[in-house]
Amino acid sequence: VVHAGDFQGDGIIWKSTSKGFPPCSDATFKDRLKLANSSRHPFILVPGDNDWTDCHRAKPKAYDPIERLATLRKMFFSGNQSLGKRRIRLIRQSLNSHYKKFRENARWVQSKVMFVTLDIVGSNNNFGRTPDMNKEYAERNAANLYWLKDSFKIAKQKKLRAVMIFAQANPQFETSWPAKALKRYLLGGLRIKPPTLKIITGFDDFVSQLRKEVVAFGKPVVYAHGDTHTFRIDKPLYDLTTGRVIENFTRIETFGAPDTHWVRVTIDPKNPAVFSFRQQIVKANVTSHQQ
Repeated sequence: VVHAGDFQGDGIIWKSTSKGFPPCSDATFKDRLKLANSSRHPFILVPGDNDWTDCHRAKPKAYDPIERLATLRKMFFSGNQSLGKRRIRLIRQSLNSHYKKFRENARWVQSKVMFVTLDIVGSNNNFGRTPDMNKEYAERNAANLYWLKDSFKIAKQKKLRAVMIFAQANPQFETSWPAKALKRYLLGGLRIKPPTLKIITGFDDFVSQLRKEVVAFGKPVVYAHGDTHTFRIDKPLYDLTTGRVIENFTRIETFGAPDTHWVRVTIDPKNPAVFSFRQQIVKANVTSHQQ
């Protein structure tokens, strides 16, 4: 089981009448760790922006995001195994002495598929808020890019069949789309022109490197994320030279609150695309839409 980030709600909407532990508190972290370890399957977590980046605005108490990230690393990523009652061994980036603190970045191989986790989060990847946060972003961004390149390098060396990447953030693929794609998929028949100036985001380096790795790998690659709470499976990565979709890349966004469901991913050796996806609707979380 992989949880694509945000194990708690956005702290800014917390109210004194809310049930449960306050967002970003040690009590909340301990509760979520207990839940993760109660999973009968191996449980892998990737951090979300609600879990540390946005803790500066949490109610009823604000926290230092960098301190919260350090606490997350200590509590949830302390060993070289997954969480859960049954555990699997993970290779952590922290094994590399140059990246000791980045324990949350991990990978494992199963059924000749490389699975990779990256600490890429919403709220613009913690970029552009304060000088201290920009410094944190720059260091983590460099670590993420190295981990991405190194994972694809090993996948090619071992002749693996596919790569699946997990992170919390929606990296806003649309900001690098060619104008024709923007008109076709986003603007539709609206008489609105695409923006002429490119928007700079905290995801630009990642998307650029991802594009290079996907094309060079030439086999199926899936990027799974949460963040924007919209279930979708699509192909949002474009070749900037041809303006065409890169066919061996697929994005899947998980369900998000209040639509709390999950997605089953199957690896099929007979399927040229390797992966297939099935939405799993949790009956207890279905709401009535009758008026």
